[in-house]
Amino acid sequence: METQESENLLLPQEVLLSAGVHIGTRVKTRAMEPFIYKVRPDGLFVLDMEKMNARIQVAAKFLSRMNMSRVVVASSKRYGRMPVHKFCELTGAKPMIGRFTSGTFTNPQYSDYFEPVAVIVTDALADQQIVVEAAAEGVPVVAFCSTDNNLSNVDLIVPMNNKGRRSLAIAYWLLTRQIKRELNELSPDADWKVSIDDFESSM
Repeated sequence: METQESENLLLPQEVLLSAGVHIGTRVKTRAMEPFIYKVRPDGLFVLDMEKMNARIQVAAKFLSRMNMSRVVVASSKRYGRMPVHKFCELTGAKPMIGRFTSGTFTNPQYSDYFEPVAVIVTDALADQQIVVEAAAEGVPVVAFCSTDNNLSNVDLIVPMNNKGRRSLAIAYWLLTRQIKRELNELSPDADWKVSIDDFESSM
């Protein structure tokens, strides 16, 4: 198992590595270059886990200051649905699962119109429509991004494997736990009874 020279990780390195949170794609966008640790012999770009951890901490600090009932968390990807639902259940955020309807943030006449204070997306590419609408309304966007993501209209990048089932579960679990810590609902050294498995989508 490949390792990285990393400190201050939010989970043991072997847990992150076994879930493949660091595995990117064979495509690299210029915007994601600062978050790439190396390229493997097989052509896969590997993400920097220390930077992922640091960005989760920044995102948690930012989101903990928000009214979480007005934070939208979106995933059009199958493996993102369970993590999003669990995150929202534990934080009070609003899930938007599946296809995003144009006008949800921009058309007050729409029956499901909603004014978010922040948006979290599972994949900046797959969830591009919601990113565009949020940006149009000046709503900050936090996005889980792999090496192939275009970062236009994304305010805070969390670099990680946003395609893997276990990887997404860990990312949302870490973000939820960190928000709880920021809100003093969980002490930094306390064991959290909620497991990563609770966030993982079924096959």
